[in-house]
Amino acid sequence: MNNARRKEIKNIINELYDLKEMAEALKSRIEDVKDEEENAYDNLPESIQDSERGDNMQEAIDTLDTAYDSIDTVVDSVDETINTLEEME
Repeated sequence: MNNARRKEIKNIINELYDLKEMAEALKSRIEDVKDEEENAYDNLPESIQDSERGDNMQEAIDTLDTAYDSIDTVVDSVDETINTLEEME
């Protein structure tokens, strides 16, 4: 591999580290919102938890949980890609 391609791979690795950092920050924000929604749901009277409003809140919690898991998968994939590219250097 020539120096130009090697330098480009280093740039890609740096950008992947940035992407990982952004994804980790998103995971944290999603988790914070999910925790707030769970607290709000848990503090509702049981009659409201069993209502449409409670169902909507539970659906939002589930959706946020799915989003968190999806971004976590992205982080794992980015990590694998970084490791693979670093082995090429």
